[in-house]
Parts: sequence; C-alpha cells; structure tokens
Amino acid sequence: MSHQIPEAPPTAAHAKAETSSLGDLLGDVTRDMSTLMRQEVELAKVELKQSATRAGKGSGMFAGAGVAGHFVLVFLSLALWWALGDLMGHGWSAVVVAIVWGIVAAVLASRGRKELKAIKGLPQTAETLQEIPPTLKPNS
Repeated sequence: MSHQIPEAPPTAAHAKAETSSLGDLLGDVTRDMSTLMRQEVELAKVELKQSATRAGKGSGMFAGAGVAGHFVLVFLSLALWWALGDLMGHGWSAVVVAIVWGIVAAVLASRGRKELKAIKGLPQTAETLQEIPPTLKPNS
C-alpha cells in the first residue's frame, strides 16, 4: 500500500518557467531587482527626510535651551557681582566675577583642544578602502 503524494497543480510561475527562455527569466530578475532597488532608494529618501526634520526640531530646541542657559548664567553672574559688591565694592567684585569666568573659559578651551586632538578621522573607512584590490580603485 503505497501512498502517493498528489502533485501540486502548476502555478503561473511553473508555467512561465517552462515556456520562457533562460535569457527572458534573467531579464525579469534583473528588472525586478532594479525595481526593488529604486523602491529601497525612495524609502531611504523618505526616512532621511523624516530624520532630518526631527533633527532640525531637536537642534532648534537645544539652541533655545542654550540661550536660556546663557541668561541663567548672566543673571547668576550679576547676582554674584552684586553680592560681592556689598563686601568689597562693585568695581572689584566685577573683576572677581570676570576672573572666575576667565578660568572657566580657559578650562573649557583646554579640554576642547584635547578632545579635538584625539580625533582620528575615519579609521575604519581608511582600513576597508585599503582592502580594495588596486584594479578596482579609480585612476590606478
């Protein structure tokens, strides 16, 4: 008693494969891949535009926060100047507040310079580009 698996009815893909030449089938695959790539590029464009819009909004909010923080520092500096002015005179208290801000600026500039010197560019990209065979590189 052998059970035979019934053969599936031929699909449109089976019929096309049997009636089309290999060249026609490869042409269809190439056309489909081209369509798929165009659709992927369009999707990437839409996603990039959405991301750029959000990044713009976020950057604007950070800029607003920076301006607000600046005003906080200005008014705290004025309050410190005024409070020290009651102790030593307003002229000298202004000099003390200016020196404090000068020290803060020097420390931030020093740390910023150190961070910029630590940048190594694009090490991974440079490494992978070196792995490309010379025959594939332009102008070789």
